[in-house]
Amino acid sequence: MKKILVICPFPYNSAAGQRLKYEQYFDHWRGNGLEITMSSFLDIKAWEIVYKPHKYTAKILGTLRGYMRRVCDIFRIQRYDIVYVFMWVTPFGTSFFERLFRFLARSLVYDIEDNVLMEKSNTINPLVKSLKSVGKTEHLIKTADHVITSSPFLNDHCLSINVKKSCTYISSSIDTNHFLPANSYTNDHKIVIGWTGTFSSMHYLDLLRNVFIELNKRCEFRLRVIGNFEYELPGIDLEVIQWSKDKEVEDLQGIDIGAYPLSQNKWVLGKSGLKAIQYMAFGLPTVATNVGTNPLIIQHLENGCLVKTETDWIDTFETLINNPDLRKKLGKAARNTVLNKFSQDVVKLQYLSILNKL
Repeated sequence: MKKILVICPFPYNSAAGQRLKYEQYFDHWRGNGLEITMSSFLDIKAWEIVYKPHKYTAKILGTLRGYMRRVCDIFRIQRYDIVYVFMWVTPFGTSFFERLFRFLARSLVYDIEDNVLMEKSNTINPLVKSLKSVGKTEHLIKTADHVITSSPFLNDHCLSINVKKSCTYISSSIDTNHFLPANSYTNDHKIVIGWTGTFSSMHYLDLLRNVFIELNKRCEFRLRVIGNFEYELPGIDLEVIQWSKDKEVEDLQGIDIGAYPLSQNKWVLGKSGLKAIQYMAFGLPTVATNVGTNPLIIQHLENGCLVKTETDWIDTFETLINNPDLRKKLGKAARNTVLNKFSQDVVKLQYLSILNKL
């Protein structure tokens, strides 16, 4: 039985970037002869407060526990056939831990999402940004036995760096047996526009503040925000729901239109389009910024809508709110797209093929 040590930032089944990426395939890996041990930098106690304001002492203690965990990992790395690193080994400082783990690992798979090689301002905590180093990422991309990327654009970049020229783009995917449509595609209620994300991605939602204010002058709607933070938008019928694993499906099924705004810059070229795929799995017409991976997932007015300007956003939302037949047409096509291209059954063999070759 091949043994794998998974090195990742967050506890199991907590962060969407891990849950809806490689974590959902653990049972499939085990069923195919792989033994998995997972070591997250943050424990549950630290994860529960990491995005909350203040609580500095608890955050520092959680970080120290993470570093102690990584020190302990050093002494067991060579027991494993594969070390699978997601994003980074440690969040701060130099590439010391990344270099040491690469040196000690028999084989190393590096799973990267977002265009993390680019500079990105940290509006949550500028100090945190100053403590991070792109050298950690660059070394893992260069020396990994295989790199798994979140977008074709990021994959091309990694191919130009990786010594073995061994990189694979694997899309985010969805458990389509769990994420089931429940929308009636009718206008017998106030239409709900939905967005889901975390505190760190809230700035994308903020891109639509003026859009929602102007849309509210044209038609009635409710905005549902599902996340791990509080949010205010005066004058808008706003419903803020704290994300929970137990209610995730139910909360998303209560949406009529999914919103996936992104900045139009090079940073988002590394994003996988996970939110769009998530909405589409529920059979929801999804409105997304026409940038990055989104045009590879959504074909405009066939299985969703691609927009660029604030006027595009407002007009598209208004059209969908007033046209239930169009919502149904796009939603049904969106669900079929996910079933055919982005379901677990389609994607799971890509991961297993990589791990079996190492």
